[in-house]
Amino acid sequence: MTDTLETTQTLKAVLFDLDDTLLDWSDEQTDWLAYEQQFLQRVFDYICQEVHPLPDMQAFIDEFHRLTREGWSAGRSTFIAPHLGRILVQAAEASGAPTGCLDDRRCLEVYGWKAVPGCRLFPEVPAVLSLLRDSGIKVGIVTNAYQPMWMRDVEIEQHGLLEYFPDCRISAADVGYLKPHPAIFRAALKVLDIQPEEAVFVGDNPTADIAGAQAAGLRGILRVTQSMQPMLSGLIVPDAAINSLEELPRILDEWYPGWRV
Repeated sequence: MTDTLETTQTLKAVLFDLDDTLLDWSDEQTDWLAYEQQFLQRVFDYICQEVHPLPDMQAFIDEFHRLTREGWSAGRSTFIAPHLGRILVQAAEASGAPTGCLDDRRCLEVYGWKAVPGCRLFPEVPAVLSLLRDSGIKVGIVTNAYQPMWMRDVEIEQHGLLEYFPDCRISAADVGYLKPHPAIFRAALKVLDIQPEEAVFVGDNPTADIAGAQAAGLRGILRVTQSMQPMLSGLIVPDAAINSLEELPRILDEWYPGWRV
């Protein structure tokens, strides 16, 4: 499904969601609670050894999970993004750490985020990104992660993606708002110094990615995956839908003839 209306606009940028758009999580089968405990253990040990002793590791973990659930639950209605670093600090303070003694950046450095086993790059991604880059098209990442982008950068670099996105990598945690809030899309447009009509957005979530991008003035291309949320009774209609990023250049050819070098 594509929008075949002719346009006189010039394509200057393509923005991408990260998870399930560039990174394939379909084979990831990690026991997340068990996997995450190693990161939380590091933070707990750091606080106890260098800041203030906490009485109970499990109480810290339970408080962290409670605050995380509350943050994401509130975010679904307010679009205010939760922030992993602040949640770690709040959990520590609720578990006995003195208020104001912890730095969320330091807690996140100790946390030590890395690529998750089983998550991999969709195989077509490097070729498509290379084509866009070689044709002078700017690219960016806009993700609803509650980690600051510098944490996801570690993961992105492990997957060999960092070189393709030198300028624009936007996390909800950094902006303060979750997609579909327009602020996160506007932040990316500002970084790339482009207008909404000069960019398209590619993502797998109809509400966050497609409705959000369209409300901000961008065309939205839905990447259809097995984990895709269902269309909301046809209320959200993407400008195009693809099963693989290999189909993206053809759609851009229709909308922006001559965009390729």
